[in-house]
Amino acid sequence: MEINQQDDGKKGSFYIEILGAKVAEMTYVWAGTDRIIIDHTEVNDVLKGKGAGKQMLARAVEFAREKHIKIIPLCPFAKSVFDKVESYRDVL
Repeated sequence: MEINQQDDGKKGSFYIEILGAKVAEMTYVWAGTDRIIIDHTEVNDVLKGKGAGKQMLARAVEFAREKHIKIIPLCPFAKSVFDKVESYRDVL
């Protein structure tokens, strides 16, 4: 699965497309210049159970590390993964 990203400087998302249609998306908003707030994750039934949400969050963590920023996980899914995966906590 290829994780794509779009970002306009105020908000953005990590997403997966199949045949040009978004089938999974994790949205975020910028909180200043050094933090993003993950506010929503949605995965279409076609990808349910295939780890799409976890893969998008892994890409968000990678992005945060590259940019030296922090993540605030307001989305219940993202928060639950951060609670379980200790190796991601450096970006909290």
